[in-house]
Amino acid sequence: MSTQSLASTAAATPAPRYAGASIGPSWRNLLFVLPFLAVYVVLLVYPLFRGIWISLQEYDMFDQTASFAGLANFRRLFADKVFLGTVSNTFVFVLMTVPVFVAIGLGLALALNRESKGSAALRAVFFGTSVLSVTIVTIIWKMMYLPDRGLIAGILSIFGLPPIQFLTSQELALPAIALCTLWWVIGLPMMLFLAALQQIPGELYEAAALDNAGRWRSFWSITLPSIRRSVVVVAIYEIVAQFQLFGQAQLLTRGGPNNASRPIVQFIYEEGFQRWNVGYAAAASEVLFLLMAIAAILQYVAARRRAEG
Repeated sequence: MSTQSLASTAAATPAPRYAGASIGPSWRNLLFVLPFLAVYVVLLVYPLFRGIWISLQEYDMFDQTASFAGLANFRRLFADKVFLGTVSNTFVFVLMTVPVFVAIGLGLALALNRESKGSAALRAVFFGTSVLSVTIVTIIWKMMYLPDRGLIAGILSIFGLPPIQFLTSQELALPAIALCTLWWVIGLPMMLFLAALQQIPGELYEAAALDNAGRWRSFWSITLPSIRRSVVVVAIYEIVAQFQLFGQAQLLTRGGPNNASRPIVQFIYEEGFQRWNVGYAAAASEVLFLLMAIAAILQYVAARRRAEG
């Protein structure tokens, strides 16, 4: 049989059809994502829209009645000096902590990215604080901040300096909470950066060494571009996390002195669960959600532009 006849026979022979094979999308594939989708809707989507609905009402928790109030809760919020103060405190806290988390977390990761017992022990020490509860952390730091017999006061007394009233000073209360938070959760950014650093191929550094590139040149030309996405992830994660400041402020200062360290979440807690102004607290929650979303989006867009530039 000639080659031409073989080719014509092959072209005329229909392609085999396999039993059970399907081409194109099938609704049966939806069954694989239905469990996650159900949990996502029940725990995230429904509470989000339910919170928006409650924020538009005057809600009475005791007799479970509500009357539609429109945007009255939001107008009241933006005329509330206490709430505006909590917004300012939260923004200041985020600005104080997020850049430090990124810088120190990356610095620790670079310093401890070695295969040695000492580095492994230090990684465990730094990450170990992240698993402590907020109650334990605030007890430790409240004892350190004691002006009469705290650790910091003891160190200052060695140099003949007077004790500092960290938790009762309007200027120092929020920085004191920021320092406590930094000590508490610095291990997580460090571990995220360590994971990113260990994904960089060693051949890149070997090639840089052959070109006589120094440590700083290797860092700026190899390390930083390679972990750029991890920097964005850590920054966005910390922005969202630090906007939700509550436990440290509640247990260390109760939002004082004179509302100098009261964050938005503490305001929501007090309005919703102490004064039972549920609609008002829900409106503050929606404002917090919007602020977190805007801050995260701006950080992401800025990082993308720097990367493309």
